[in-house]
Amino acid sequence: MRTLPVVDRPEKSSPGRRLPSWLKRPLPVGNENFYTESLLRDLKLETVCENARCPNRPECYSRRTATFMILGNVCTRPCGFCSVPRGETVEVEGDEPARVAEASVRLGLKHVVITSVTRDDLPDGGAEHFFQCVTAVRERTGAAVEVLTPDFLGDRAAITRVIESRPDVFNHNMETVPRLYKRVRGRAEYRRSLDLLEQIKQQAPNMVTKAGLMLGLGETIDELFDVLADLRAVRCDVLTLGQYLAPTLKHIPVARFVPPAEFDELAARARLLGFQQVVAGPFVRSSYHADEMVPH
Repeated sequence: MRTLPVVDRPEKSSPGRRLPSWLKRPLPVGNENFYTESLLRDLKLETVCENARCPNRPECYSRRTATFMILGNVCTRPCGFCSVPRGETVEVEGDEPARVAEASVRLGLKHVVITSVTRDDLPDGGAEHFFQCVTAVRERTGAAVEVLTPDFLGDRAAITRVIESRPDVFNHNMETVPRLYKRVRGRAEYRRSLDLLEQIKQQAPNMVTKAGLMLGLGETIDELFDVLADLRAVRCDVLTLGQYLAPTLKHIPVARFVPPAEFDELAARARLLGFQQVVAGPFVRSSYHADEMVPH
């Protein structure tokens, strides 16, 4: 297998630069996009698709899928890559679990993904609310449930509470390599995220764990594979690799656009490390086609 170039080879870049051809695609046609958007608005639900300006939103909405974002739409952490607003948080809405479950029923979801803003202002970081949302969906549907959580500041009791809801997939993203953490992830800690994934396997060995990274932030190939080795050391099952895209001119600029063929080769090499499932590509995100990422 040929040697891959470093992921941060020098290229002039800015968030406003013209996208390469492989990051352009037609918008989906039909009314399903509007159906999903209208349903979410009627039920007063937030999605990471909308708040994080995900490039896959039109496609996912047209497939009647969405990633529910609970605990409000204001985050307590100043991450350099994310467009979710930061500031004064809102009170936890007690009826939100029921609304998430209702949306799951109306959309006919077979795989429900629930994520949240980071709520460091809450004593348990929102863990109990995650538990209630997973439970509500289970009571109304036969769908598989995937949670994509923050790190709960390493609070083991909070992480245990989410584990107790028995999600089919427990997802927590690493996002980038340790050297870039301060700039990209703000108050997050690399070891804390690994410890979270390790705790899940210690308490629920058969629970599927999943993690994702964004490429094109300035990481090198050696740094990337050091992270993948660390993920396998804590028995992470599923890996996603996608292209970082700056949501606005105020966010961290893209250092490099990674070609599709390179994503394919990275995925092939990652599988050799023992991941049960690896999905990699320019448009890949943690919850993109999440139902297809679960090991069988």
